[in-house]
Amino acid sequence: MKSTTVVLLRILRLVVDFVTEILFSFLYGSHNPLPPLSSPLLTQSASSLAAMIRTGQVSSYSCVSSVIQRIKEIDPVLTCVVDHRFQEALREAEEVDKYISLLNAAEISKLKSSKPFLGVPFSCKDSLAAQGLKHTAGLYLRRICKADDDAPVIARMKAAGGILVCVSNTSELCMWMESSNLVTGRTCNPYHTGRTAGGSSGGEGALIGGGATPIGIGSDIGGSIRIPCLFNGIFGHKPTPGVVPNDGDVCPAVGKLNYFQVTGPMCRDARDLMPMFKVLCGDKALRSLALDSDVQIRDLTFYYMEDDGGSPFTSPVQSELKIAQKNFLAGFKREFNVKVEKVCLSEFYYSTDLWFKNINSEKTAPSLSSCLNGMRGEINHLLELALYAFNLSNHTLPALAFALMEKYRKPDLKAEEESLQLTEHLKDKVNRLLKDNAILVYPTHPTPAPYHNHLLLKPFNFAYTGIFNVLGLPVTQIPLGLGSLGVPLGVQVVGGHGMDRLTLAIAVEAQRMHGGWIPPTNIL
Repeated sequence: MKSTTVVLLRILRLVVDFVTEILFSFLYGSHNPLPPLSSPLLTQSASSLAAMIRTGQVSSYSCVSSVIQRIKEIDPVLTCVVDHRFQEALREAEEVDKYISLLNAAEISKLKSSKPFLGVPFSCKDSLAAQGLKHTAGLYLRRICKADDDAPVIARMKAAGGILVCVSNTSELCMWMESSNLVTGRTCNPYHTGRTAGGSSGGEGALIGGGATPIGIGSDIGGSIRIPCLFNGIFGHKPTPGVVPNDGDVCPAVGKLNYFQVTGPMCRDARDLMPMFKVLCGDKALRSLALDSDVQIRDLTFYYMEDDGGSPFTSPVQSELKIAQKNFLAGFKREFNVKVEKVCLSEFYYSTDLWFKNINSEKTAPSLSSCLNGMRGEINHLLELALYAFNLSNHTLPALAFALMEKYRKPDLKAEEESLQLTEHLKDKVNRLLKDNAILVYPTHPTPAPYHNHLLLKPFNFAYTGIFNVLGLPVTQIPLGLGSLGVPLGVQVVGGHGMDRLTLAIAVEAQRMHGGWIPPTNIL
């Protein structure tokens, strides 16, 4: 692209962002505050709750009932729950309390390793199958579909003692940055209800960030864990590919897509990331990642980049996010005397193109148009657009737009091959840079949580997260307080392939230094 064109596109990007920010503030500037947190149990980590349940300090019933009450308080405001199993969860909590009461001290001590989340409530995005609950992924034709079995990740959490209370809202087929669809509606941000909770795991982000479930399960093919975690002020981890099963999804990822897509933990407290990740991984993956190995943070090098190099397709990184990143690095420099070094990975400039080219390179995957039609042939694009114009379509605009892009794009095999080669080159370059003793600090998103629908005019901002899906690297999103707009700030920390333990360890220390999750409302 010629330099003059790039400059003009950057100017256009700045003008569009500035003008529409003012416009959308008029449309969505009002905020409906959440009720105060009524129980101290709602501020505890899942690991702390599990320990208190095991030792009899609190009952599982009281933990689960507190979470259910909180969900009932916030869901009418945030629209984050698709389906629930409240009565079953309370019954299971009673069974847990009775079970623990019959154990001796030696048996109770073994529960920490055998059932680390015994009696603890959790949630999951509804695109993953949860037996007996709706399984829609925001697709209208699946609005009454219920799952026959549990996805492996849900089964593993239940085996670890967790009690599933509900499944949460997503974007249609999990293909957009805002969790809005014609089945459940639009999920709002707990810090400002006129702003988005993100997507596609936005329902999870709002539930956890809003002070309901302490932990949850999300999936991520372009940032669907990390973007909602940033917008809702919580922690989330995109694992190394292949270590957590993706099975049980509404639209199964095949071939390369099963490498780009990952399933991982979302939580308010960083100390829950590792134990939850271990449960989701299973024993084999746990050993291959050496998750029990000590991490000496003082021996790590912290590389960082402030942006993608100025791509005209993405918004400029807001100054508050740059300041938060700077303070994050300064904190680790001060506490651990780590080496901090700015790095230039010029290939990140092409993140948007690399993501799309890699996703489209999987020829065995069903088309988005057929997925939108329940794998019964493709939707009629022109008809659906006409229906949408009169508010009669059963699909959302982002889903239709992506389906059209996929349908009518002109294949360029040479350009695709060049992009795939550049991806492999960049993957090798980043892994050689990070090895097993360095991390990369990079913005999770160019902006904090935008107003509802504003992302329609910023469709490629997901490239800040999506690039790491095609590179196959582990990434942890870390909250870093609230900005002047009253919504969360944050940063993502990237490790070399298989180095999940590094980014997870850094998240725990970052929480200690910067405070982690900040409740969006008062605590009674």
